[in-house]
Amino acid sequence: MLKVVTCILKVTMSLWCGMFTTADTTMKNEALYQAPCPIARSLGRIGDSWSMIILRDAFAGFTRFDEFQKNANIAPNILSRRLKELVEEGLLEKVSYSTTPPRYEYHLTPLGYDFRPVIIALAQWGNRHFSPEGPQMMLVERETARPVEAILVDKATGEAITPEKYAMVPGPAASPVLHYRHQYLQRKQAGETSLKYAPQLQMNKEE
Repeated sequence: MLKVVTCILKVTMSLWCGMFTTADTTMKNEALYQAPCPIARSLGRIGDSWSMIILRDAFAGFTRFDEFQKNANIAPNILSRRLKELVEEGLLEKVSYSTTPPRYEYHLTPLGYDFRPVIIALAQWGNRHFSPEGPQMMLVERETARPVEAILVDKATGEAITPEKYAMVPGPAASPVLHYRHQYLQRKQAGETSLKYAPQLQMNKEE
């Protein structure tokens, strides 16, 4: 089982984001939503870039519509839709803070908080590869402000997860197609050169 080592953390947020736009697309990708893969299913729910930005800001401490809108420079119609979908997916909860007029805040749920390691990993990846001017947001220990680098570790041993020692394999609920995919990749990595990837044939067998 994996975890991200975060110590006692604080994420320092800067005001940064893309251009203002009024174009909108549906966040939910039905094909990914039902796919037999945890990564695909996760992206089907959170893969939209605006939704990631909203979650980023929720972790920073923003809770109100105008805060999200101003910080991300996102069109109100897109923000309304994304907040609604994140609430429907259970990552945010809508909490009333005013009845006259009706006003709401958006708070992270336990499911939403569980997404924090992904946000931290994206921040570190972005700093490492796309910030030649230096880090714009950093992970630090709250008490000392010491910069922290989060890594994936094996919960049982504390060892860093490296591709040399650890690999993703089909789980107990994996479909025959996933088992086929895994076996194909093992054979390819072993040096077989005449292989032809044909998952559709395996799907037809299942039918």
